[in-house]
Amino acid sequence: MRSRYSAFAVGDTAYLLRSWHSTTRPAALELDPAQRWTALEILAATDGSAFHTEGTVTFRAHYAVRGRAGSQEEHSRFVREDGQWVYLDALPAA
Repeated sequence: MRSRYSAFAVGDTAYLLRSWHSTTRPAALELDPAQRWTALEILAATDGSAFHTEGTVTFRAHYAVRGRAGSQEEHSRFVREDGQWVYLDALPAA
């Protein structure tokens, strides 16, 4: 999760696509150049160790667009694909 946040922050779309599960990955990804990511809070996590094949992360990512602050909160699911942790999807809010 932290590496994907960092990739959003620096605009590394190639990494974002590589770290996205093959069944849910979009064909292309365009980021808003006016959006600046400012902070990441990890609110909760389940599983995700070397012994697991699936895990979740609940996070809040803070950003600014044209001087206006905002945040995005998500409960994300990650799975192993070809031995690597990749983002699968967002789970419904509880």
